[in-house]
Amino acid sequence: MHLGVFEVASPQVGGTLSWSHPWSDSVRHREVGHWIEVARLLEDAGFDFLFFADGYGYPSVGGDLPEAAARGGLNFSGIDPMLLIPALAHATSRLGFVVTSSTGIDHPVAMARRFATLDHLTGGRIGWNVVTGASQDTVAALFGHERMTAHDTRYEIAEEYVDLCLKLWEGCWEDEALVEDKEAGVFADRDRLHRVEHEGRHFRSSGYFTVVPSRQRTPVLFQAGTSARGREFAAAHAECVFLQGTTLPHAAGNVADIRARAAAHGRDPRSVKVLVGATVTVAATREEALARRAEFEALQTDEVAAVIYAGNTGIDLTALDPDRPLSQVLEPGADARIGQMGQSNIDRFRRPDGTMPLVREVLAELRGRGTRGFTVVGDPLEVADQLEEIVDVTDVDGFLLEAVFSPADHRLFCELVVPELRRRGRLPREQDRPAGSGTLRERLGAPSARLAPDHPGARHAAALRGTGPGTREPVTA
Repeated sequence: MHLGVFEVASPQVGGTLSWSHPWSDSVRHREVGHWIEVARLLEDAGFDFLFFADGYGYPSVGGDLPEAAARGGLNFSGIDPMLLIPALAHATSRLGFVVTSSTGIDHPVAMARRFATLDHLTGGRIGWNVVTGASQDTVAALFGHERMTAHDTRYEIAEEYVDLCLKLWEGCWEDEALVEDKEAGVFADRDRLHRVEHEGRHFRSSGYFTVVPSRQRTPVLFQAGTSARGREFAAAHAECVFLQGTTLPHAAGNVADIRARAAAHGRDPRSVKVLVGATVTVAATREEALARRAEFEALQTDEVAAVIYAGNTGIDLTALDPDRPLSQVLEPGADARIGQMGQSNIDRFRRPDGTMPLVREVLAELRGRGTRGFTVVGDPLEVADQLEEIVDVTDVDGFLLEAVFSPADHRLFCELVVPELRRRGRLPREQDRPAGSGTLRERLGAPSARLAPDHPGARHAAALRGTGPGTREPVTA
């Protein structure tokens, strides 16, 4: 199993409420020392990476911030986790770091520069969770946009955005371009640098990428959308896909669909790692674990569930008919913004036959679960059994753990579950990992630190090699 931890640099994670409980330490999210403790804990336990969700948005009901969101710290308030990563990388040596960044905010050149820098500063341990946005209505207003960009158009923009980033990372510097010969006074071989020319529908760029190639060149590409358009984007570009499973059949269907789509794009479907969210409550005994879970559930209310769901989807569940299906929000005459944001958190409730549960049923599920994935509760043996069942039935490659009491839940998992999974052969010991697996891409099972040859971004490197030394032909679309 591959293991990561899902976190946010804010009081709350996972669409639920728990920051105010004495067992939670997430109010320390503005302290770098807090995150260093978490990173070292995960590294010592052999986790693959620490994942930071991020975004500029917040819950909005009726076009404004609900009082309940501010009072409860519900997806409101937070800092930029990208700025934490150099400090966390300095305090660790093996743990990877994945950070969310949207394709709907700034220019690809700026994004490419930031992630190339992070790949240098982490020694090749960085990943980019590519998102098209979250809470798009509030983000559009914050950035002065006239209107929210439509769901499928955001993916069209993301396709071009990622492709331009790939051109910059892979298509400007040949492998031998960096010389750094002090005696000869030569920093770079000009004949091995190639101008990037991009004239697209949404972006233009002409020039040279100024950051020298890092260990991975391209960060490991993550993607978390499970709408049909999101799965297609993931199949084409993502190296690691994050799903939120509601049932074993639902998760298995999404995994199979992503792998089939990847194969249709000419990629090895097994090279796309698929992880699913899991909230694990573990203790030495089952009774203690159930009591711990009960402490969490006692904090949850319909108000909490509704406010956070509104922030993700634009849907105010309390304003809907509770005895009609959730699909009422997609009927003619409904708010046109619905379905244009947080589509994955609408589709997650869609049953195999295409129907949706009643609104009251959605609220009941969200009340204890929020936007989290599978719920796993028990003693160490029971938890290990459940995680193994999820892997074996759904064909996922591992988990993103979503703590309810952070970082206390991480500590319990590391102390109680990791040794059991290692005993069962589901997790390797650090000394058993292949030599040379120092980058995040290699840690996730890739044969090298670079993009796989069948990844669409590799064509830019291939085109670069095809131009050969001594030429200055531009790398174009």
